Amino acid sequence: MAKRTAQHDSAPKRVIIASLVGTSLEWYDFFLYGSAAALVFGKLFFPSFASVTGTLLAFATYAVGFVARPLGGIVFGHFGDRFGRKGVLVVTLVLMGGATFAIGLLPTYATWGAAAPILLVALRFLQGLGLGGEWGGAVVMTMEHGGDERRGLNASWPQVGVPAGNLLAAGVLWLLNTVQTDAVFLSWGWRVPFLLSGVLILVGLWIRFTVAESPQFVAVDKTAQLPLLEVLTRHPRALLVAMAARVGTDVAFYVFTLYVLTYVTGTVKLPRDYALSAVLIGSALQLVLIPLFGALSDRVGRRPVYAAGAIGAALWAFAFFPLLDTANRAAIVLAVVVALVAHAAMYGPQAAFVAEQFSTRLRYSGASMGYQIAGIFGGALAPIIAVKLVAATGSALSVSVYVLVALALTGVGLAFAKEERRASVREAPRVAEVVQP
Repeated sequence: MAKRTAQHDSAPKRVIIASLVGTSLEWYDFFLYGSAAALVFGKLFFPSFASVTGTLLAFATYAVGFVARPLGGIVFGHFGDRFGRKGVLVVTLVLMGGATFAIGLLPTYATWGAAAPILLVALRFLQGLGLGGEWGGAVVMTMEHGGDERRGLNASWPQVGVPAGNLLAAGVLWLLNTVQTDAVFLSWGWRVPFLLSGVLILVGLWIRFTVAESPQFVAVDKTAQLPLLEVLTRHPRALLVAMAARVGTDVAFYVFTLYVLTYVTGTVKLPRDYALSAVLIGSALQLVLIPLFGALSDRVGRRPVYAAGAIGAALWAFAFFPLLDTANRAAIVLAVVVALVAHAAMYGPQAAFVAEQFSTRLRYSGASMGYQIAGIFGGALAPIIAVKLVAATGSALSVSVYVLVALALTGVGLAFAKEERRASVREAPRVAEVVQP
């Protein structure tokens, strides 16, 4: 009996490790592209355009990944809700890793002409498909393997994959930046972190094959035949709440971690390692803060913790750019670190907050759709809008106002959401979610 109990207790830990490693690698791939778009893709794949236009086009290819993510969430959510979570998560990891590895082999515009950026967009689309299916499955697996009293903490571990992946991507780029000249990095050095993804994905697959299927999914009497349609008919309010709550978080994060690279190098005219090192430090801190805020939401509720982070990020947006404008390394680190602390307060409880809105038989699809559709209006557009706002107004204050408006929308989503911290998610579906004949 003791042996069975030990095995049972270790199951959530194995799932958490598998989800954390898998999501970290997928976000490494995703952020690596974003960093490369900010630093080199404009020059390598759109060299015939002016500097600002080339950067905008590079960010446009970056945004393609966000457009693909809802489709990935729908497709993989469909199979995850119909046939199980585990197998789908293996496919998403292979898809993302393969696309990233291929980018590292891709010829540039100087070699293949217009075919190069076209293939770059296609591979970015495949990245988005993989990540779109990854997040919902990883969150659902960790939440459904653990107890109700620890849902916030358990579901926060896949969220840790975001700063872990960002940390890994920024760390690899920072290392290359310190050992290579700009000319070498632009010539071939940028390919190294993309090719490294092939090795990392093999490790992730080995770990992911060791976990069991979600016990809550196995216990479902009848799986959904058309999860997408059922989410739209049974959970329309939950879907809108998830999307609204997510948008501001996404905008703030990509301004604080991605656009900052363009702003520091292009506007403040500093070496790129100033911004990269700041993002590195902030991401390292988030590794600890996200699960802490997830655990705090188990004690005081998802909405209070989430709202505190949104308010903090909205206020800090107006101090963020003045600190960057000082061109002082310590001030830049302070700007990014405080911004990511506020983001962690939102991101820690976010996974449980979103997944709790949906019943077990529709949770993969519902959580994926709410999270990924919001990404189109949040992270996909944030760097592009930020670049255009600064170019049009000549001031980063407009970007701060943009972040404030996006986070106000997050506040609306939280206001219309129900606090589900104490509710059981094991009944599928809940009485309130049953469609009346």
